[in-house]
Amino acid sequence: MLEQQDRDEMLRIAVRAVAEPLAHGRRWLPDLTEMAPALRDPGACFVTLRRSQRLLGCIGSLVPHRPLGVDVAHNAAAAAFDDPRLPAVTVADMAALDVHVSVLGPLRVLPVAGWAELADALRPGEDGLLVTDGRHRATFLPSVWGELATPREFLDALWVKAGMRPGVWPAHLQVSRYSVEEFGSPARDVRELGGAT
Repeated sequence: MLEQQDRDEMLRIAVRAVAEPLAHGRRWLPDLTEMAPALRDPGACFVTLRRSQRLLGCIGSLVPHRPLGVDVAHNAAAAAFDDPRLPAVTVADMAALDVHVSVLGPLRVLPVAGWAELADALRPGEDGLLVTDGRHRATFLPSVWGELATPREFLDALWVKAGMRPGVWPAHLQVSRYSVEEFGSPARDVRELGGAT
């Protein structure tokens, strides 16, 4: 479990990583020497940006490959400006920006051999899921259970996202689950976190 001050620092980093390019035209990364120890350790996260419940961007890492605080900054900027599904965040969006960070636990391979077995093994509301079959790959964070409440809906949509046909079980499919620590800052708090531009 992360300490509250670590969560607060990650939110400040995420907000600044979005605000700096809008205000000054350049990307920003935090100084490792100024971060709390927990944020200097390798970690993986997703950063999700919304405005009035409308998705503005969501980008993340599935496995730790850089310090957690740096991963937050990279993914926040990528969610704001590089998500290929959505237009870039604007200065106007900053006034109503909701920022959420999901810190991922380790990926754990699920030893399942079929669609029904996987559906039975899932823990709705708790599991994030990664499916991989060659070049087909997709993940859903646990927060997606809020929109796709049953295992069948969740899996159907994840298969489509991966470019696979729902209900089909490829011979070399690998399935991993993970948990997250998710926390966020509503729009009203973004300004005091450093989101004013």
